[in-house]
Amino acid sequence: MHRLAACFIACLTMFPAQAAEVTSYTLDNGLEVVVIEDHRAPVVVHMVWYRVGAADEPPGKSGIAHFVEHLMFRGTDDLKPGEFSEIVASNGGTDNAFTSWDFTGYFQRVAADRLDLMMQIEADRMRDLLLTQEEVDINLDVILEERNQRTENDPGALFAEQRRAALFMNHPYGIPVIGWKHEMEGLELEDAEAFYRKFYAPNNAVLIVAGDVVPEEVLELAKIHYGPLAPSQGLQERKRPSEPPQLAERRLLFEDPKVGEPYVVRTYLAPERNPGAQDEAAALAMLAELLGGNSATSVLGRKLQFEEKKAVYASAFYQGLSLDHGTFALFIVPLPGMSLQEAEDALDQAVAEFMEDGIDLEHFERIKMQIRAARIYAEDSVQAQARNFGTALTSGLEIEDVEAWPDILRAVTPEQVMAAADRVFDRRRSVTGWIRKPQESEVTQ
Repeated sequence: MHRLAACFIACLTMFPAQAAEVTSYTLDNGLEVVVIEDHRAPVVVHMVWYRVGAADEPPGKSGIAHFVEHLMFRGTDDLKPGEFSEIVASNGGTDNAFTSWDFTGYFQRVAADRLDLMMQIEADRMRDLLLTQEEVDINLDVILEERNQRTENDPGALFAEQRRAALFMNHPYGIPVIGWKHEMEGLELEDAEAFYRKFYAPNNAVLIVAGDVVPEEVLELAKIHYGPLAPSQGLQERKRPSEPPQLAERRLLFEDPKVGEPYVVRTYLAPERNPGAQDEAAALAMLAELLGGNSATSVLGRKLQFEEKKAVYASAFYQGLSLDHGTFALFIVPLPGMSLQEAEDALDQAVAEFMEDGIDLEHFERIKMQIRAARIYAEDSVQAQARNFGTALTSGLEIEDVEAWPDILRAVTPEQVMAAADRVFDRRRSVTGWIRKPQESEVTQ
């Protein structure tokens, strides 16, 4: 669920929806309230986002953010374990949660006339979660099994985990969201309680309500249910360990008998979107679309898959919506019979030619048209709109930045894109990874 949620969020924030009417308030206890008014269907999405994620965990306690996410469904002073989701389902709704490095989020999608009830039960578990040793033991087994299924038994997931750990030499973005297994095994009741009491509070949260609602009525409900909750004392601005100057390219060779198709990934550190300063991120978003957005028309797809027929798949990705560092990645799956070294060389040659030849202006304008279309399509989902704002607001951006992003993307010039490419393609700030079945020959150079 969490890996799919992350991919979903990344897609939405590249070409986000923007609601026609966005209203925001702040309660006396510090809770930020954002209302996205959309009356096309009698439904509402109710989300609470906490400004805490895997990158905010105490040293040696990796996985605690995700662990607490599981425990949030295990009962309060008013609700029995599991009763929260039962109430949502009995009222015709759906609910779930997700954890990333910068945030943890909880949501329900219900009929608009059930909003009051959703606020009641969500506010209840914001400060009144009841944790017992029995529930901690049960859910620790659950998250360890989740890691076994989704990471330990998946060579692609292990490969991604190793690459990320190599890319971030000092920053906690190098620690997996689910946690390192040996540290997860040591999580205790006291760890969960301390994390919950500190970070699960109105002054560390954003309430987002999107759908068939009136902002003033949402505010009054928020005051009733969330307003009485006490803020957490001593919360400070989030400051993580910073990356030292990266002076040397890093390379990984990951081998596993379960690997299906071998492939090559190179990931670079890249600038993130920052409040009031999103131009560089917009240029990188456009660069990723130019190089790898569509297999049939992108630079890498057209050249490596169709013209030279060296790849099954080739692409580029930019993830810039984060509190601290972004990443830019190049990816190639070679055709059968081609070595990974040959695949990497072909990928490098294609990028070098792009840097030499520059941008096809017709392709550039087509991408801008696609951005406008993607925004229109995304507006069909109130949940997409809510996720877009929630991800941004818990990653350091403001509402104004979210609203400005589509226009900033449209204003990007080819010169800005090429300048951003020149800066980001610094091999000293990169990790190149090969994944394949074990072999006796062909080693990385």
